[in-house]
Amino acid sequence: MRAALLTAALALAGPASARTVVVTAARMLDAAAGRLVDRPVVTVTDGRIVSVATGAAAAAAPVPAGAERVDLGDATLVPGLIDCHVHLTSNPRYGGYEGYRFTDGFWLAQGAGAALRTLRAGFTTVRNVGSERYDDVALKQAVEEGWIEGPRIVPAAHAIGATGGHADNTFLPPRFADKSPGAADGPDELRKRVREQRKYGAEVIKVMATGGVFSRNTEPGVQQLSEAELRAVAEEAHFYRLKVAAHAHGAAGIKAAIRAGIDTIEHVSFIDEEGIALAKKNGTWLGFDVYNTDYTLSEGARNGVLEENLAKERSVGTIQRENFRRAAKAGAPMIFSTDAGVYPHGDNARQFAVMVRFGLSPADAIRSATVNAARALGREADVGTIAAGRWGDMVAVRGDPLADVTVLERPVAVFKGGERVR
Repeated sequence: MRAALLTAALALAGPASARTVVVTAARMLDAAAGRLVDRPVVTVTDGRIVSVATGAAAAAAPVPAGAERVDLGDATLVPGLIDCHVHLTSNPRYGGYEGYRFTDGFWLAQGAGAALRTLRAGFTTVRNVGSERYDDVALKQAVEEGWIEGPRIVPAAHAIGATGGHADNTFLPPRFADKSPGAADGPDELRKRVREQRKYGAEVIKVMATGGVFSRNTEPGVQQLSEAELRAVAEEAHFYRLKVAAHAHGAAGIKAAIRAGIDTIEHVSFIDEEGIALAKKNGTWLGFDVYNTDYTLSEGARNGVLEENLAKERSVGTIQRENFRRAAKAGAPMIFSTDAGVYPHGDNARQFAVMVRFGLSPADAIRSATVNAARALGREADVGTIAAGRWGDMVAVRGDPLADVTVLERPVAVFKGGERVR
C-alpha cells in the first residue's frame, strides 16, 4: 500500500526539473586544436554539456528560461584538467618512518582534504594509482555520494608487484609480517591480484615493473617483474576491460611493460631511444613526473625522507628530465602524471611549466592533461574537452594559457558537472 501511495505521489509531482547553467567567458581553449575561440557560451543541464556556441551573437542570446547564467568576464575557459598519477591518501609531510605515528584511518581522513585541494586547483578528474586498505575506492564513493568534495576519481586500490619489490611494504623487520596485499610472484598469482583489486572496486590496475625511489631495498632502474608476468597482468586486466599503468623507471622494465601490452608507463626515468620508438609504435602513453624532484630535494629531509631515498631521487631527477626532452622531441604519446602525494596536493599545475621548459609546447602540455589523458583513461566520451555530451567540467583562468602556461596554476573558477566549486 505504501509503495502504491508513493508511486501515485511521484506521478502527481511530475518529473524533477532539470538544472541548467549557462557559462560565458571572453575566450575558450579548444584543447584538441590548440587554439582559442572567442565568446563561448556553454550550456550544462544536469551535469552534462548540452551545447557549446561561440561568437558575439551566441553571447548576446538570452539564456533558456529558468537557467542560471555565470558570466566569467575576461577569463579563458579550459577543459577540466586531468592528472593521471596521484596518491590522494599520501602526504609528503610524513616521509620515511614519520607515517607510523598515525592510526590507519588517518590517511583516509587527510585524503578528503587532499581531494578538495586537488579539485580547487582545477583538476576535476584524477587517476589514483595505488593506496592502502582500498582507501581510494572509499574516497571515490564518498565524493559520488556527496559526503566530501573532490574530483572524479579512477581508483587502482592496491598496487601489484613482486614480493619485496616497490609494491610491497619494505620498511619493517620480519617480525611484523608487513606484506602488502598487492605483493605476488608468478603469472598466476599476479592474475589473482588483478581479480582481487577489481572485485573491491579498482577501475585501473597499477603494476610495479621496476624498483622505486621511495621504497627501501629497491633500485629504480632494476626490473622486478618479468615480461611474462607483466603480460599476465595486462591480459587479465584487459579481459575485464580495465586499463593498466606500470610504474617503470629502468629502460629494460619500460620496454618489457610496453611489449607486454600495458597502457601507460609511469615515471619513465631511464627510457632509451629504443623505448621511445617502441612507445610510439605501440601507442603507449608516457607519464613523466618531471615536477616533483624540486620539492623532494628541497623539502624531503625536513619531512623525514631517508637519505637513501633522497640519493635515489638525485640520481633519477636530472636524467628523467633529459629523457622527457628526448621523448617530447620524438613526438612520443604523453599524458599528465605528477605523482601528487610526493609533493603537496593542489600544486599539480606547477608541472605544466616544467614540461614546457623541457620541450613541450604549451598546447601539447595542456593536451596531455585533457584530450590525451581522457583517451588514456578510456573516458574521452565524458571528460577532456568542452563539448556536447561531456561532463560540464571546466576551469577558468586569467590570460592566455597558450602564451603563459603558468596561468593554470591560478584558476579563478572551477566547475565540476556545471556546479561551481566554492
